Amino acid sequence: MPIANDLLFADAASVPVTLHRPARTPAATPVRWPVEAVQALLDKPFNELLFEAQTVHRTHFPEGDIELATLLSVKTGGCPENCGYCPQAAEYDTGVQAQKLMEVDEVVRAAQAAKDAGATRFCMGAAWRAPKDRDVEKVAVLVEAVKGLGLQTCATLGMLEPHHATQLKAAGLDYYNHNLDTAPEYYDDVVSTRTYQDRLDTLARVRAAGISVCCGGIVGMGEAPVHRAGLIAQLANLDPYPESVPINSLVRVPGTPLADSEPIDPLDFVRMIAVARITMPTARVRLSAGRQQLGEAVQALCFMAGANSIFYGDKLLVTGNPDVEADVQLLRKLGLHARRTSEPERCA
Repeated sequence: MPIANDLLFADAASVPVTLHRPARTPAATPVRWPVEAVQALLDKPFNELLFEAQTVHRTHFPEGDIELATLLSVKTGGCPENCGYCPQAAEYDTGVQAQKLMEVDEVVRAAQAAKDAGATRFCMGAAWRAPKDRDVEKVAVLVEAVKGLGLQTCATLGMLEPHHATQLKAAGLDYYNHNLDTAPEYYDDVVSTRTYQDRLDTLARVRAAGISVCCGGIVGMGEAPVHRAGLIAQLANLDPYPESVPINSLVRVPGTPLADSEPIDPLDFVRMIAVARITMPTARVRLSAGRQQLGEAVQALCFMAGANSIFYGDKLLVTGNPDVEADVQLLRKLGLHARRTSEPERCA
């Protein structure tokens, strides 16, 4: 289950730590990764950190393959949320026009093209704060159609009610993406139309329905280093931690409040990947938004640090992404190979 504001103690050091945890979680549940421990990892000498992350990675993913996932915006723009990073928010003038939900045949064509290009997971994103019953019914049809192609299915639709999660599970949804974005202490600087607890509640409902969790965050939004450590601690202390952890570097879109944020140092981004790998050893750690700005050398370091999933295709919702051919060439240069199956994997 996701985590609450209880005073907990670390396993080894008995250091008191305050984390955001739902009230139903027993106070005696140990925190595996207090913020201080995560910060200590982020502060390690770079080579030592990468060696530790690579050791963990090889232990749990001995095949060393890269999962290719494709993300399609099935309902674009017009979102009533005010997330400071998002070009789909209705109140920001970013040039993104609101569109209705795509038809089934359009989505199936896109999913088939993604499969033909080597993707094993197909993610569908809709710009809603929280879908209505009729919206979930339509998305369930999309999930069934994509599942019928032999792909893993993922959706990100905003906040879910319990019956929505159950309905999506019945349709064949494998993963639900709902990012925490940042540490709870910095969250109000990013969005005010929903709370951190709203996000944790949705994750709990997804878990209760038996759907795997895809959950990560964004760096480069003006947060302090302690907030980056706090984000990783939140993710790593979810019980269980997410099966997929997308780490995003902010794509600064003109018209959004965070457009002028100072970019994260590329090596600090690599550190985030490494610490995510160490603290969540069996998760697929995904290079997500902002990969286009990283360049090949930094992406190579991210793979060395334990990233083993990428979003694959020319667009990530409504922002640019390295194209398929560029990704194929990069993986070939690095001697990496793509995961070949959409079946559930068994980590070592």
